[in-house]
Amino acid sequence: MLNMIKVSLIRILLFCLLASSAFGQKVKYKEIWGLLSTKQYESAEPFLKRYLKENDDNPNAFLYMGIIYQEKSSKDDILKQTARSIANMDSAIVFYDKAYKTITEREVKRNSEYYEAYNRRDLRTGEFGVKLPDIQFDLEKKMEGLRERIDRLKMVKYYFSLADTLYKKTNKLYLSIQHRYANVNELYLRSTDSTLADLTNLALRYDSCIKAFSNYKASSSNLGKTGYNQTLTINDIDDFKRSGVSLTNFYQDDVTIWNYKKFADKSKEIITNEIVPMRDHLVTYDIEINKLRERLSRDSVSVNSDLTKLIDKLLAQQLQKFDKDPLPSSVFNLKIADLQYRSVGFENRAFRDSTNVNLKLNLINKESYYLNKVDSIATLLLQVDLDAKALNYEHFITNTYSNTIVLKSYIGALKDYAQRERRRINNELASRQETLRWIVNPPDSIPLFIEESQSMFKPLVIVPEKFTSGLHYTDSISMNGYFYSITPSRVSDIKATFPVDKSNFKLSRLKEVKSFAISDANGQIFYVLIYSGRANNENKFSATLAKIYRSDGLAWSNNYTLNFIPSEILYKPETGELTIKDTTLQSVIDKNGKQIK
Repeated sequence: MLNMIKVSLIRILLFCLLASSAFGQKVKYKEIWGLLSTKQYESAEPFLKRYLKENDDNPNAFLYMGIIYQEKSSKDDILKQTARSIANMDSAIVFYDKAYKTITEREVKRNSEYYEAYNRRDLRTGEFGVKLPDIQFDLEKKMEGLRERIDRLKMVKYYFSLADTLYKKTNKLYLSIQHRYANVNELYLRSTDSTLADLTNLALRYDSCIKAFSNYKASSSNLGKTGYNQTLTINDIDDFKRSGVSLTNFYQDDVTIWNYKKFADKSKEIITNEIVPMRDHLVTYDIEINKLRERLSRDSVSVNSDLTKLIDKLLAQQLQKFDKDPLPSSVFNLKIADLQYRSVGFENRAFRDSTNVNLKLNLINKESYYLNKVDSIATLLLQVDLDAKALNYEHFITNTYSNTIVLKSYIGALKDYAQRERRRINNELASRQETLRWIVNPPDSIPLFIEESQSMFKPLVIVPEKFTSGLHYTDSISMNGYFYSITPSRVSDIKATFPVDKSNFKLSRLKEVKSFAISDANGQIFYVLIYSGRANNENKFSATLAKIYRSDGLAWSNNYTLNFIPSEILYKPETGELTIKDTTLQSVIDKNGKQIK
């Protein structure tokens, strides 16, 4: 404890002496030596500098000035204070060199206490002492070591700055790519040679950054303890618009960076292996559709069978992968729908002379279906921003329609064509549908609908596509029953008229008149029952029953009086009997029309 107090008092005294000397004419080296010998270099530096300004012939002062600068260099941050550290080392070398050049044997002997650090045992004599060669050798080693450290430090700083700069450039390039596209699929679809070049540069810059960082770490290890121990954490870019944006701090121990190379390589692979071939495929596919259109126009034949083979579902799936509503698919669908519509028209010509009304209606409905497709697709295409959507398919537009103006004109022309065809189709549809509602029996037409009409034929039973029956009025009190088969041509192959109970089936009582009709399983025998739902004075119900053969027409018709309102009629093929019944009562008519019970 006492020794420590003495040392402290001595240091205080030395400070006081030096401070007082600072205001005097000269600073004495022995006064500074007290600080240098106790390695209080920071305190000694300003006094030593002043001393050297006034004295340029003290080798030991040069030596310790070099030591001070070397010490200062060792405390500098190698990355943030690199220039200062190198400057300090350069200054140290300068002063070491001055010491080396001016120190002599005489100097060592005269001021041996200043060189106690070099006191060594002589192996030959066994005596301790300070030798000039030892001092010179040490100075040479110091200067050589500093020069090597300067070179190594410059290399460390170079690779560190290069890694940092390259990463910033890589990030900047990524951001420039990111800002050009709304999403990663747009990047793929709108990619050009320039885009591929940018992606290549992105990967190269990233590789160079990683290599520079690796070189920095390797060169840094040659410096010993540096105060830095950075490690890389590499994150994948899994969201084009959110990932890859932030920079990093290379001074931190955990250096988190984005894997721009992986993103660039993946993007290039998709563009090269999927997008570019798909672009060529789109153009080829359009050419194939155009060939079918040329064949249809030239030969006036249907190309529907060829379209079935041509439709490329794989291409549609490829487009859907990058665009939920791809413009080329809509254009192809429009062109194919147009070909289908025109092809159906040619196919229907083969049935031009057919008398089958249902068939003709089905055919025109088929045309209408494909026409609707043409019209709806064209309408949707004209409603979207084609100029914006075309940006994703510049190669396709340029190589098929030259520009969007031509494409818009093409779509508009098909829209106009569809509207003109719609008027024709609608007229034909209305005509076909109306034809279905009538049986033609010149000079009459028999309605196949129950609703009110001007016709004097009043249908009571209509079994679609089989037969109809009802009452035909020549005036308000004169009428006959009728039965007609319903054929595809609407020209009946079974026709029958038969007398009815005129007093109960007047036109004025038509609302009370009901009917049932039935046939055997083979459609060869038909029964028609027409009855009044209004009871007469005897509380009976009038009815007319007609039997009709397919081969011979009307077999017989009879009027009957029933005790009930019929709810159904039943035919018994074993006996040829017909049963008229309600829920509890019934009347049986034999095959010849005789009421047997």
